[in-house]
Amino acid sequence: MKFLTLEGVDGAGKSSHIEFIADAIRTKGGHVIVTREPGGTDLAERLRQTILSHPMSPILETLLIFAARTDHVERVIRPALASGQSVICDRFTDATAAYQGAGKGVSADLIARLADAAHPGLRPTRTLLFDCPYEVAAARLAKAGRALDRFEREDRAFFERVRGTYLAIAKAEPERMLLIDASRDAQAVRDQIKTALAGL
Repeated sequence: MKFLTLEGVDGAGKSSHIEFIADAIRTKGGHVIVTREPGGTDLAERLRQTILSHPMSPILETLLIFAARTDHVERVIRPALASGQSVICDRFTDATAAYQGAGKGVSADLIARLADAAHPGLRPTRTLLFDCPYEVAAARLAKAGRALDRFEREDRAFFERVRGTYLAIAKAEPERMLLIDASRDAQAVRDQIKTALAGL
């Protein structure tokens, strides 16, 4: 059983590769659950809609994200792992450190304490960080053909703070968080994913 998470700024394209990743694990004989954060349960999905659409203070935002995460971990992630299944999750606590921490100024200590309360002892086996420059991400979001949520509408300075924190985590934890150059074409990204998944 493996707990694999995908991280990256909005527009990096990680979500478009999640089923490819799931299929790669299934070909090795593993049973896989694909899920996301905020979300993954009925309650967490309702909280997701609130978080993405309603302006709120950074502290309230962080608390709601961890409320959703707690339900998700208890109802989906831990039971799946306990039954021997692998879990692929689109975002996890690294996203909170990057977005609410670096992006919005919530203290790293508070985020760490909430993480300890919400999912004690649970950390991803491996994290794929889809990284790309602001210009690439912004262009992709502009082509999305849908209304952007309030995180996707943040400015360049916010993007750079978030990206910088992700890169700092990857540098500090190179065995867990593997960097994917998401600015390249889809096939080149998938080739990198295959390398990153080797040995799982």
